[in-house]
Amino acid sequence: MTLQQLIYAVTIADKGSMNEAAKALFLSQPSLSGTIKELERETGITLFNRSNRGISVTPDGSEFLGYARQVLSQYQLLEERYLDKGPYKKKFGISTQHYSFAVKAFVELVKQVGMNEYEFAIHETKTFEVIENVRDFRSELGILYMDDFNCKVMEKILAENNLTFHGLFDCRAYVFLWQGHPLADRDLITMEDLRDYPCLSFDQGDNNSFFLAEEVLSTYDYKKLIKANDRATLLNLMVGLDAYTLCSGIICEELNGEQYTSIPLDSDEVMTIGYVARKGAVLSSLAQRYLEELKKSSRTA
Repeated sequence: MTLQQLIYAVTIADKGSMNEAAKALFLSQPSLSGTIKELERETGITLFNRSNRGISVTPDGSEFLGYARQVLSQYQLLEERYLDKGPYKKKFGISTQHYSFAVKAFVELVKQVGMNEYEFAIHETKTFEVIENVRDFRSELGILYMDDFNCKVMEKILAENNLTFHGLFDCRAYVFLWQGHPLADRDLITMEDLRDYPCLSFDQGDNNSFFLAEEVLSTYDYKKLIKANDRATLLNLMVGLDAYTLCSGIICEELNGEQYTSIPLDSDEVMTIGYVARKGAVLSSLAQRYLEELKKSSRTA
């Protein structure tokens, strides 16, 4: 097994196509396919399922690629430190649940550092994908929350993926809605007040467990509930349907606009916002700077 084979396998998985991977690697498709078949013979597992519709990663392949990404990440660090003396863009990425303050912190970091030396990536995505991205070295940090309800299950999932959670700050539960909402002038809102309005929740896909929900009170019996995939859609639904969602109360007018507000929910729920990282990993200087910006954004958003 060679480093080149690992690069080829990861590129195929990332591109989702043997043909597109061959183009990215400047190889002929038969040559790339032959190399992967040789790797599969050496390892004794099938990495990819092939069909007329393209390729897909097998369960064995998914596990193998997780290890391959770790090896390539470590090799990249060695190469940057000892071999590469020319211009090279270092990489820094995070994954996060749908938090505007996490995006704001990312924006501030990019502004400070600039993009001449770094290639940045931010993935605002489902809870389990946040975990997977950190586990598989696609992101150095993952931003999410834990509370009394989900902490035992989340800690178990993180431990199984060799990750740890580090709390940054606590916050109460708030109702997030647009300023034209009939309840927008309230100082405090109860769940009974919200009974006849649609509740919005981020869809968690195949991992749609209550414990992986991005919103507190995920087991509450909502009269009206709408699932959505992204933050922009949620904001549109708030305006169009007088809908709401439950959040940390930390909103960013600079990015979301001034037509939304958050009002305290009459509840004892407490969320701990924090980050997940690989167990025992030493955070890069950029990751540490990002966390500082995240704390600032949480105070000023």
